[in-house]
Amino acid sequence: QVQLVESGGGLVQAGGSLRLSCAASGRTFSRNRMGWFRQAPGKEREFVATINSSGSSTYYADSVKGRFTISRDNAKNTVYLQMNSLKPEDTAVYYCAASGGWGIGVRSREYDYWGQGTQVTVSS
Repeated sequence: QVQLVESGGGLVQAGGSLRLSCAASGRTFSRNRMGWFRQAPGKEREFVATINSSGSSTYYADSVKGRFTISRDNAKNTVYLQMNSLKPEDTAVYYCAASGGWGIGVRSREYDYWGQGTQVTVSS
């Protein structure tokens, strides 16, 4: 069982930055693929970024590529999402997800564990 707790969300002006953190419990974190997803009001949950267990492979949604960076610290059981050049359309609840699968994962169904989410609001 893996428990995930996100933090770092908040209100920021367009063009600003935020760093989200996701702290994971359990002794298998270093073997888990991790992902970030987001859900805006009235919209379906969408993929944002993913990283494999070692941190050697990452993948991003086109909408955030070049602005967001996913990273992990396996010694701290934590995955991060650095968000720069934020836009109002980035406003959403951001969720951290984990699974024991190999490689990266871009689909919600590839993940077994989810955090409670953290709100990110970008004002124009």
